[in-house]
Amino acid sequence: MTDLFDPLELRGTTIRNRVMVSPMCQYSCEAMDGLATDWHRQHLVSRAVGGAGLVMSEAAAVEGRGRISPQDLGIWSAEHADALAPTVEAMKRNGATTAIQLAHAGRKASTFRPFSEESGPVHGSDGWTPVGPTDVPYPHEEPHERVEALSVEDIEGVIDSFREAAEHSLDAGFDVAEVHGAHGYLLHEFYSPVTNTREDDYGGDFHGRTRLVREVTRAVRDVWPDDRPVLVRLSATDWMGEEAWTSEDTVRLAGLLAEDGADLVDVSSGGIHPDQEIPHTGPHYQTPFAEDVRAAYDEEELAVGAVGGITTPKGANEVILNGRADLAILAREHLRDPYFTLTAARELDAMDRVDVPPQYARAFPRS
Repeated sequence: MTDLFDPLELRGTTIRNRVMVSPMCQYSCEAMDGLATDWHRQHLVSRAVGGAGLVMSEAAAVEGRGRISPQDLGIWSAEHADALAPTVEAMKRNGATTAIQLAHAGRKASTFRPFSEESGPVHGSDGWTPVGPTDVPYPHEEPHERVEALSVEDIEGVIDSFREAAEHSLDAGFDVAEVHGAHGYLLHEFYSPVTNTREDDYGGDFHGRTRLVREVTRAVRDVWPDDRPVLVRLSATDWMGEEAWTSEDTVRLAGLLAEDGADLVDVSSGGIHPDQEIPHTGPHYQTPFAEDVRAAYDEEELAVGAVGGITTPKGANEVILNGRADLAILAREHLRDPYFTLTAARELDAMDRVDVPPQYARAFPRS
């Protein structure tokens, strides 16, 4: 029976265990240039030292206007790859499989970072005009004055940006690429009927609305080596009823993404609109959506990651033991405990199955 400490094989890449550090925006490019800093290195390498199998960077914008905030990380040039490369190398030296999340914030771009004294859209010299499937802005309390609806030609440029960002990510040394198609950002804005009211080939029915996320996935897969996996993060539901995006839609899309070259679907939820109604956000509240995908596809067809409210070693292990998902993805708990995987091994009597840096052996003894 598979558990949290068993390796996960995706294509020709072996991840040392089933724990993933979820991408978590740090909003720490103080120069507002998208270049990785010492903070990013400290944040990511410490999680690799802590034993996680897959350590993923925060959302890295594939173009400047794709950033959530001016302080977001970017991967749209060779300079961005060079800034990340030492961090990637250090993560690998500490045994982690390295991953980057490729992202475009769409109409939710150009906003103040969460810990700013201000909130909502950034205007003036530090801000920019967001783009989306239509010209309707995200309904902030004070929304953007203008959102630019992407033309078909513009969409082709976005796809090229994801492809080029994947190439830069390879140059930086990453093992895994994840396409960010969740949380109300650009690709989610296209597949959700809440935000996509287009009437061209990128709108209308299910196939039109999901066309962009599929084309982006294929573009990334085209440049990503055959022995390295491509992941896609999806919002399983908009939490806005049956007329919005639902778990059934996600199950259907997941199979198509597998055909497009995705190896694992990372199942999250929400973010498309502030009117979403989430009944609870307790332990494992999103795991049932991952289970829906797992039940629909054979493990060899598509792997599945569960994220959301996974905070304890026992809980993370049970996600894997019970076959609810192939990967336990933890965010906030990794902020609280960068060494979560080592902590879990100690609690679950599995110290013989993890690599402990000799400098930390006194804290994590094998017997």
